[in-house]
Amino acid sequence: SGLKEALAKGTTNAINSLGRDGGFWNNPKVRIPLPGKVEQAANMARKLGQGAKVDAFELSMNRAAEKAVPQVAQIFGDAIRKMTLSDARGILTGGDHAATDFFRRVAGDALTARIHPIVAQATDSAGVTRKYKAFTSGSGGGQLGSVLGALGGGKSNKGSPLDLDDYVTAKTLDGLFTEIGAQEQSIRQNPAARSTELLKKVFGGQ
Repeated sequence: SGLKEALAKGTTNAINSLGRDGGFWNNPKVRIPLPGKVEQAANMARKLGQGAKVDAFELSMNRAAEKAVPQVAQIFGDAIRKMTLSDARGILTGGDHAATDFFRRVAGDALTARIHPIVAQATDSAGVTRKYKAFTSGSGGGQLGSVLGALGGGKSNKGSPLDLDDYVTAKTLDGLFTEIGAQEQSIRQNPAARSTELLKKVFGGQ
């Protein structure tokens, strides 16, 4: 019961922290960067005076992640409810991120399946692909398009070298697990983070 309470607290805090405006964008540990190959073209874009378009594109990816995160609370709740005594022992005696690893193992596929369509809808409403196209058009756009094509990152349709939805989904999960890991480590190591008597009893003797 104590572990379930700790996990519920950690996941709720992580979701609340990331699933709001600025949750990803204002957190350097989880902010979603431009895809590696696009970053090279982005540097060129800035030199061509398109820095605002680059920033808008990067911000739109992070906004999509922020919209997706609040929708996964039920999946974490299900994973916690299904936790076995063996799982609990492993988490309690494991390292600082044993609970985070547990979530990756038992809920990773379900989280991906849940987040991907939300990200796809959010990237559409946040205009991610539209901003990506704006970034590669306009002043110097032809030159940028050639650079992106040569890098293999100039397309954003399904199945192309750069699938924005896949990329944002993976980075959203990475950020979510990073934040859950930080919450878990805090509960394990910081007595002040154990806000209930049950948490103090479970983790105080470690």
